Amino acid sequence: MITVHGIPNCDTVKKARAWLTEHGVEHSFHDFRKQGVPEDALDQWLATAGWEAVINRRGTTWRQLDEATRATVTDAASARAVAMANPSVIKRPVVQWADGGITVGFDATAWQQRL
Repeated sequence: MITVHGIPNCDTVKKARAWLTEHGVEHSFHDFRKQGVPEDALDQWLATAGWEAVINRRGTTWRQLDEATRATVTDAASARAVAMANPSVIKRPVVQWADGGITVGFDATAWQQRL
């Protein structure tokens, strides 16, 4: 089963879920706001994709963090701490594919190749 992780009102998550539905791809949705960030999964994302890909440093949540907090994010451990405290700083969607692979963000061309 494919699991899409994110926030339901995020435009990119909406596009990604719609794309999967349009292509007949069955998937489940994990809502960070209602269900929290799965800690084991976050650790896997950081290890697989790298903290630089998982943390959205261009988003509103990142910009709203104080400078001191932003400055502490220098590795996977510090990124994990900020992501657990501020789930919206995680780039969305994070997709756990049926084969165990992870992708961060939405790229229709790359997703088509995965299928």
